[in-house]
Amino acid sequence: MPEPLDAIDLTARLIRCPSVTPQDGGALGLLEAELTAAGFACTRVDRNETVNLFARWGAKGANRSFGFNGHTDVVPPGDAADWRFDPFSGALADGKLWGRGACDMKSGVAAFVAAAVDFVRETPPDGAVVLAITGDEEGDATDGTVALLDWMQAEGERMTHCLVGEPTCPSVMGEMIKNGRRGSMTAKIEARGVQGHAAYPHRAKNPLPALVRLLDRLASHELDQGNALFDPSTLALTTIDTGNPATNVIPALARATLNIRFNDLHSGASLSQWLHDQAAQVQAETGIELGLTIKISGESFVTEPGDFTDMVANAVEAECGIRPVLSTSGGTSDARFVKNHCPVVEFGLVGQSMHKVDEHVETAHIGQLKAVYRRILDQYFAG
Repeated sequence: MPEPLDAIDLTARLIRCPSVTPQDGGALGLLEAELTAAGFACTRVDRNETVNLFARWGAKGANRSFGFNGHTDVVPPGDAADWRFDPFSGALADGKLWGRGACDMKSGVAAFVAAAVDFVRETPPDGAVVLAITGDEEGDATDGTVALLDWMQAEGERMTHCLVGEPTCPSVMGEMIKNGRRGSMTAKIEARGVQGHAAYPHRAKNPLPALVRLLDRLASHELDQGNALFDPSTLALTTIDTGNPATNVIPALARATLNIRFNDLHSGASLSQWLHDQAAQVQAETGIELGLTIKISGESFVTEPGDFTDMVANAVEAECGIRPVLSTSGGTSDARFVKNHCPVVEFGLVGQSMHKVDEHVETAHIGQLKAVYRRILDQYFAG
């Protein structure tokens, strides 16, 4: 029997792959080699220069097919001189593993790969274990997990349940499982008037008061108060721009951007209609043309508490000594795509250092995470 796959060592090797979106840096090739050696059937599902890896152990389309989803791409490290260690060194020090992606989420990928490899070698299941790993989560996320799911549908591949290995714990290992997420959308607003001299405002049409009026109405409006499953929806203004360096010129154009994180009391379509209605009202009141461009990144979703969430929670409690709470808080993840394929939850590490300088992870937590994932596989295929 081969030695168990060391998740800490695998994480370090992945960190040494400089896979800043959209570059792969050799990360998926490294994983493909490990999985192929363990008997997984691996397929590259690259699309539009985005690298993706599908790996399956067991029969295609099995009635019981547990999946893991994650990503190997990372955000840029910034100035390497600000880091304690080189951001792509995978350095071990003070009981921690350091580097870009250590927390988000090469450790999560390494943990579920190691758990899956050990599981199929030691206790081959009656069913299939599927790993869907992308290099496009930190980017536009249009050709990553979406491409994998499109390919799976076309090829008759399936997951009956899926766990996404994103960091989910705010401060203590094991404290939180994500069983849903709020939806996310971004609206860009363009207010168009007529340029003129600031001393003769009657000869111009200033777009700024109209834009400010609209933004105030939107930002002052309470979308909802939340419900039993979700926090209240939020609207955040993220930028207001005129690009006007002159103090005596009324600009012809002003722009603003906002982001809405919304719960299941809304949909992307209903909020889009609300934004358009508010803009139309202000345009009618002011005569300033207000145009909107809206991008919906994902709808809200929730995996209802039940056998699946209980199984994951039991495994977390057994390995971490704490009963996790179910939460739909935070930003978005690729679970927003997986939920259209099968029931999905997220569980991973403490996320305090993700995207920061000196990103790191406790090495002990990587071992715990692998043990949680292995226990989930044992329980899932035990019925």
